[in-house]
Amino acid sequence: MTTAIVTENPYKDLYIYYFSGRFRPDHRFQPADYLGCWEEGEFSFLFFHRPNPGAVARAIGLWPDLVLLDQYQMSYEQWHGDEIKPCRIGGFTVTPPWIDDQRTFSEPTIILDPGVVFGTGTHPTTRDCMEALELAMADQSVTTALDLGTGTGLLSLAAARLGCRKVLAMDLNLLAARTTKRNVQLNRLSDRILVAQGDAEKFMDFTSDLVISNIHYDVMKNLIRRKGFLLKRHFILSGLMRSEAAQIESTLADLPVRIVHRWHSEGTWEGTWHTIYGVAA
Repeated sequence: MTTAIVTENPYKDLYIYYFSGRFRPDHRFQPADYLGCWEEGEFSFLFFHRPNPGAVARAIGLWPDLVLLDQYQMSYEQWHGDEIKPCRIGGFTVTPPWIDDQRTFSEPTIILDPGVVFGTGTHPTTRDCMEALELAMADQSVTTALDLGTGTGLLSLAAARLGCRKVLAMDLNLLAARTTKRNVQLNRLSDRILVAQGDAEKFMDFTSDLVISNIHYDVMKNLIRRKGFLLKRHFILSGLMRSEAAQIESTLADLPVRIVHRWHSEGTWEGTWHTIYGVAA
């Protein structure tokens, strides 16, 4: 295996403007060096390659409910917590597109540009979901998948590479959905993966062999009560802390499903993350 040639990371420094209020940009807001907006509850974060106070003032003018609370400058590595570089996750090498020659890796490769969205593949739940996904796909009976809370789209990309002919990847956050769409295009999987932005509960009833949900507990507890959940042959539920996993398993115990495997991965300050893989009984 030869060494890949590293080209320039296009993100470098990030300039982040933190607002109270929900920012929903439209065609009127297309400033230079703008990377996107991340919404978190009633707060919004605008990302730029370079400082752009003029664009921020224009945003406030267009959306008067916005109030600038703070602004930050940090490196791309600081934002993600580490350097974004090739890593092995399950049977794949996951690499950013600024690695020049993807053919230098010995394992099958997934190109992943996370942008400013979290989900590089290094989180314990992502790794556990990948193992669960490979387990679910082992007998090639899973041909359709639903990925709720797709983030950067990594698990959808892996599902398609493992044999899923149709994958629906969705996220409530518009920036996450756009990031996933870009990654689908980078991997030339647009014929297999459809990306949507919306509420996970409204997508659960879509027909699929497998549902992957690496999502907040407050959403997941409602998802598994949907009629569509019981129509799935396989399920992967992740992103749960210990007490949350216990509540989910308690609900599953009253349903016609069987838990096949559980993963418990130590985080840092958060504690232990839990992932559940199961099948219809």
